[in-house]
Amino acid sequence: MSFPTHRMRRLRRTQRLRNLVRETRLTPESMIYPIFVCPGSNVRKEIGSMPGQYNLSVDQAVNVAREAEKAGIAGIILFGIPKEKDELGSDCYSDDGIVQEALRAIRENVRDLLLVTDICLCEYTSHGHCGLIRHGDVENDATLQLLAESALTHVRAGADMVAPSDMMDGRVMAIRHKLDAEGFSGIPVMAYSAKYASAFYGPFREAAGSAPQFGDRRSYQMDPPNAREALREIQLDVDEGADIVMVKPALAYLDIIARAREAFDVPLAAYQVSGEYAMIEAAARNGWIDRERIIIESATAIKRAGADIILTYYALELARLLS
Repeated sequence: MSFPTHRMRRLRRTQRLRNLVRETRLTPESMIYPIFVCPGSNVRKEIGSMPGQYNLSVDQAVNVAREAEKAGIAGIILFGIPKEKDELGSDCYSDDGIVQEALRAIRENVRDLLLVTDICLCEYTSHGHCGLIRHGDVENDATLQLLAESALTHVRAGADMVAPSDMMDGRVMAIRHKLDAEGFSGIPVMAYSAKYASAFYGPFREAAGSAPQFGDRRSYQMDPPNAREALREIQLDVDEGADIVMVKPALAYLDIIARAREAFDVPLAAYQVSGEYAMIEAAARNGWIDRERIIIESATAIKRAGADIILTYYALELARLLS
C-alpha cells in the first residue's frame, strides 16, 4: 500500500470540492442586523468608532430595513436613542417612544423581515444603567415591571420578537407573563442570557450614549472569567420561557458558545459586538488585514462554535459577500 493512504489535500484541491465538503455554512437567513434609531428626519449620522454604521432617523431606518429585506437577512434589531432621557428611562416603555415609532413606520413599509427589539433601560436613562437606581444601586425587582411594559409596547407597535439584554434576574419570566396575559403568547423571547461585563461594548455606548454616569455594570452583567455560571444563567432563562438564548460578546467567548451548544438543545444566538467590529475596521483601514476575508472568517468562527443565529453589524455586507 502506497503512503500516504489518506491524503487530506484531495478534497481541498478546487473551490468546488471545498464547497462540497464544507462543514460550517454561513447564510444571510441566520443573521440579524443591529440599527440605532434616533429623533429627527433624514438623519444618517456616522458613528465615529464604528465607521460604516449610523444613527438613523425613522425615515432612514425604513430605508435600511428595506435594504435588509432585499438582502435576504433574517431581521433587524432596533436600539433607541430618545430625544430626552430621565432617571426612569420613560421613553423605553412609552407608546410614543422612538423604537415604537420606528416599528410602526417599518412595519408599514416592510413585510418580510423580522423586527426584533432590544429590551433594556440603559439607552433611555439619564444615569446610563440598565434599571432603576435605589440607594446608589440598580434595583432588580422594581426594574422588571418596566422591562415587561417595554416589551408589551414594542409588540403592540409591531415587534415580532423581543430581546431583553438588561441581565436583571427574573426578567424573562416577567416579560413572558406580561405578553401572555395581554394575548401575545405567540411572540418569542430571545434572551441575552450570558451577557458579560465586557470592554468590547465601548463603541456601542458611543452610538447609543449609554455609558454609565457612575460605577459600572459588573454587579449585574457576568464576570468574564466565569464559564459554569453562564450555563446556569442560560438554564434559568430557558426555565423562565426563553425561546432563544444568547452569548454576548461572541469572538472572545467562543468557548462559552461551544459549551452552551453542547448543553442546550434550544436555538442559540451570539452577538458580534461593536468592539469586535471596530477592531476589524481599524486594522483594515491601516492595511494590516484582508478586511473581507476577516469578516467572513470571524462570522464563520462564531457559527462553527455552535451559534445558530449571529447578530452582527456586518450582516448586510456578509449577505453581499456570500452571494
